Amino acid sequence: MPSTQPRPRALFAMGRRHHDALFPPAALDRLTRHVDIDPQFVTEDFERIPDPATVDLLITSWGCPPLDDAVLARMPALKAVVHAAGSVKHHVTDACWDRGLLVSTAAAANAVPVAEYTVAAILFANKRVLEIGGLYREHRETLDWAAHYPGFGNYRRTVGLVGASLVGRRVLELLRPHDFDVLLADPHLDPAAARSMGARLVELDDMLAVCDVVSLHAPALPETHHLLDARRLSLLRDGATLVNTGRGSLIDTEALTAEASSGRIHAVLDVTDPEVLPATSPLYSLPNVLLTPHIAGSLGGELQRITRSALDEVERYCAGQEFAYPVTRAALTTSA
Repeated sequence: MPSTQPRPRALFAMGRRHHDALFPPAALDRLTRHVDIDPQFVTEDFERIPDPATVDLLITSWGCPPLDDAVLARMPALKAVVHAAGSVKHHVTDACWDRGLLVSTAAAANAVPVAEYTVAAILFANKRVLEIGGLYREHRETLDWAAHYPGFGNYRRTVGLVGASLVGRRVLELLRPHDFDVLLADPHLDPAAARSMGARLVELDDMLAVCDVVSLHAPALPETHHLLDARRLSLLRDGATLVNTGRGSLIDTEALTAEASSGRIHAVLDVTDPEVLPATSPLYSLPNVLLTPHIAGSLGGELQRITRSALDEVERYCAGQEFAYPVTRAALTTSA
């Protein structure tokens, strides 16, 4: 027999351009088979939505405004938030947890391209691809690359990951086929858990001193602000590469600029603090630094992985099932 339960009334809360990129016609068709929603109405202002009292499901993404007490008071029927992006910290407030809202995220889907970018950066860093490419472009002849970069290559190099986040764990999975010695620094793990992920748990300072590449995957929290300060950056071995696809605030930018300007270390930075760096920053032009404009996450066709994850969660909600990727208040205190 068909269900007699009313279909949830849903609302898009995100930037218009994100809606258009995430929800093409085929995705909207799938969505409207399960919920009542105006497929083209998108809001970034909860003061300007029709019939807020009847909304019981929000589909959010980048650009969603905060769900504070005042907003929730206008949405007494709201029961769940499905976030078609990564972190929910920008819009899910304590008021949401106090209400008992169910919250889901597509962070696991967004972690995939970030991890892929990270592994590519690690492999290129050990092979000195950027530097060799620059020399080849300049000289237009084959040089003795081994003389320029003795010991370069990926075999039995030591790679350290800071943080076993969703991205960090995905990076660990992708590193398994390679001949790396993998270290992991995370205060919330024990050695057995790290071993199950294919890594050896170590203290952060010890990791920095021995790794060829260090990749950052810790959340932006008060205790991780400038986690790599001048002292810790000085611990990196000569010629090491620092990769940051996490949060720009994890690194003291001034201290990193000094270390990179000396030529002692290399860096691959997809996030910076501030973002964007001032036009006068030396990091733009240093040959041992690669800056990219926060492109490691889902872009282009990769967005459809996020869409699929979010639609799967909507269908679970409509079927009365638990979310596959729930977010809890407790977990949010130690995640990105």
